[in-house]
Amino acid sequence: MSRAAHQWSDIVRARRIGIDTYREPVIFLAQSSPVCRSEGWESQARVDVSHEGRSIAATLSVVTDSLLELDEAGLSDAAWKLLGVHEGDMIRLSHAAPVESLRFVRAKVYGGSVPASGLEAIVRDIVDGRYSDIELAAFITAFAGPHADGAEALALTRAMIDTGERLYWGKPTIVDKHCVGGLPGNRTSLIVVPIVAACGLTIPKTSSRAITSPAGTADAMETVAPIELSLDDMRRVVEREGGCIVWGGAVKLAPADDIIISVERPLDFDSVTQLVASVLAKKAAAGSTHVVIDVPVGPTAKVRTSEAAAALEGTMTHVAQHIGLSIRVSRTDGSQPVGRGIGPALEARDALAVLRNAANAPADLRDRALALAGIAIEMGGAAPAGAGCARARELLASGAALAKFEAICAAQGGMREPPVAPLTDTIQATHAGTIAAIDNRRLARAAKLAGAPRAPSAGVELHAPIGTRVERGQPLFTLHAETPGELDYARRYLRVNPHILDLEER
Repeated sequence: MSRAAHQWSDIVRARRIGIDTYREPVIFLAQSSPVCRSEGWESQARVDVSHEGRSIAATLSVVTDSLLELDEAGLSDAAWKLLGVHEGDMIRLSHAAPVESLRFVRAKVYGGSVPASGLEAIVRDIVDGRYSDIELAAFITAFAGPHADGAEALALTRAMIDTGERLYWGKPTIVDKHCVGGLPGNRTSLIVVPIVAACGLTIPKTSSRAITSPAGTADAMETVAPIELSLDDMRRVVEREGGCIVWGGAVKLAPADDIIISVERPLDFDSVTQLVASVLAKKAAAGSTHVVIDVPVGPTAKVRTSEAAAALEGTMTHVAQHIGLSIRVSRTDGSQPVGRGIGPALEARDALAVLRNAANAPADLRDRALALAGIAIEMGGAAPAGAGCARARELLASGAALAKFEAICAAQGGMREPPVAPLTDTIQATHAGTIAAIDNRRLARAAKLAGAPRAPSAGVELHAPIGTRVERGQPLFTLHAETPGELDYARRYLRVNPHILDLEER
């Protein structure tokens, strides 16, 4: 083939074909296109796509010739946005350079350890978009398991911090709070942040969307106020109100974490090493100095035993000390969901009920939030040891916490009431008895099948926590959904898994 012919074959017209591949850039080529034939490309090949000085690595999908012209390349929404092209622009295709840092992932798979330089290379390649979703899955799986290497966790945390923005607030004490997750309905941050801010402390809360749960703090907060703020807007809110509750992915703090989370979500698991790095990198990048960590422990929570909790606490403390964070780990009851709602809007409604001092507010959610807020207040120096919880209770009872939450929402773009699902179905007890146990993971799965967190008003509303005596026909929980199909998905799951609530006859 002549040089001129080769140049023609590797330059094609860009076409936006409207396929959402989430974060992964994907390119589509006709099977008989000259570039596919001359380069020997097959589906899943990595292709370098360039246009006017900008270049991305994309995963190839080969399609039948009728979908695309031979001189066209279809681009997924993610690829289109990253490349910044317009319909019909000419783009150049070439083989993507090998990702050298993958050798460290392979070494980890075969039982080796990864040096700090290797983790730095991996994180840099992830942020630069050089890892496909398949390669990201390999990285996540390689580090999965109940045990964490302290040196690797520290190196991964530092690498995540160094590849994103970092905030400085000009104050010696910046407090924060985080829950490691795994417990449905545990939406204490929406209560803790305004209590701590009302106490005069600074608490810039950056939160994640759901990974393996039906809702993350960011998902719940988004049903009440905007969360996708820029760094400048986040700083403005915090300087004005003393706190915020925003999505960390929008402000590009430790950006590798959000990319990794996007693959952890469909895998439905995360690792201890990744968990520690994810939590502490985000906190350090947000400028926090003192952080209270909520670790729910229970047989169907993310952390299932006291031994696992101790190991996690040890790794977190080791990493925190080396990156200049002061942390307090609070082990809490993870045997059952917190509050009644499981799903973004349902959890937000529970939190608002607590802030509004409603008579029917979930007592367990209120008490857990007050305990965590009390620790944060003490860590921030706004109350002596042992007096933080009482101070938090005063701020909640007086209405100061609610006023601060409303002010934070207004500063972030305006407060609204969480939406209500149009469809519901209540699951009733088939016989009398006492609720002896609840399977958190299966209950969360039912909420996800009902549409949460993508459908903000979807999820599960729990009526019978552990210890509740119920009669035959009494409501156990209610499914909430936005579409009939999603409601039916959840119903079918419940038919196969009828014992999510363990009802002992007595």
